[in-house]
Amino acid sequence: MTQDLVKVFVYGTLKPGEFYYSQYCEGHVVETFTAIAYGTLFDLPMGYPAMTLGDRPVHGVVLCFENAACLSALDELEDYVPGRSPEENEYNRRQVNIFSQDGIPLGSAWTYIMDTAKALALGGAMVSNGTWTAAY
Repeated sequence: MTQDLVKVFVYGTLKPGEFYYSQYCEGHVVETFTAIAYGTLFDLPMGYPAMTLGDRPVHGVVLCFENAACLSALDELEDYVPGRSPEENEYNRRQVNIFSQDGIPLGSAWTYIMDTAKALALGGAMVSNGTWTAAY
């Protein structure tokens, strides 16, 4: 795996096979692998999930892009504007540590985190097994 790749940990509609993958990622992703990040996963009634800070395993996929230009489109989808106050963003992009399914550290990746209070206010239900799919 090349170190200069931009890694993004996705846990919802951007995963391969989910709703937004073909529109935002297909043809731009040069490598994918499954991974775990730690947080708390919520299923939101609008049909997509939110990961918040926490200590539960969240199962997802790391998408590797050749350059950081991919982040602009993902930021727009996730209603994240760099420099805007975190409260105004729906999600905030941040680096998280990622791990293999066996718990081996794999470095870090960008991901989109929602504030727990916001996820609950939106009617989020915790996904106890840490895996979200549209069929959930």
